Formats: sequence, C-alpha cells, structure tokens
Amino acid sequence: MNRFEVALRFVGVGFYIGGSIVLGVFVGLWLDSKFGTRPLLSVVGLFLGFVIAGYGVYRMIQPIIKSNDSK
Repeated sequence: MNRFEVALRFVGVGFYIGGSIVLGVFVGLWLDSKFGTRPLLSVVGLFLGFVIAGYGVYRMIQPIIKSNDSK
C-alpha cells in the first residue's frame, strides 16, 4: 500500500467516525421526538455511534497494520 492509499484510507476513517456519531445522534433525537423520552435515546444513539465508529475504525485500520507487519 503506497502513502497515497494510506492517506485516503485515513480520510475515509475520519468521515466514517463523524458520520457514525452524527447519524447515531440524529436517530436518537428523532426517536426522542417520537416517544417523548428526551434526552435518553439521544444519549443512547451517541454511545451507539461511538461503538459503531470504534468497531469500524478497527476494521478499516487492520489492513494497514497487517501490511506494515509484512514489510
């Protein structure tokens, strides 16, 4: 993997983190307005976004780590 590919992968990781967290919060806010449980489901959505982002980052970074180990 060359440096350009690695840089693009890290840019993608950043967008994935931001997208996961923002989507989790927006879904939580929407569910809160539907069920009247404000701010419970927003906080749950935030934490779920963090968990999904963490798992996704782990999966996206794994090939970079493995390619560096083989060199």
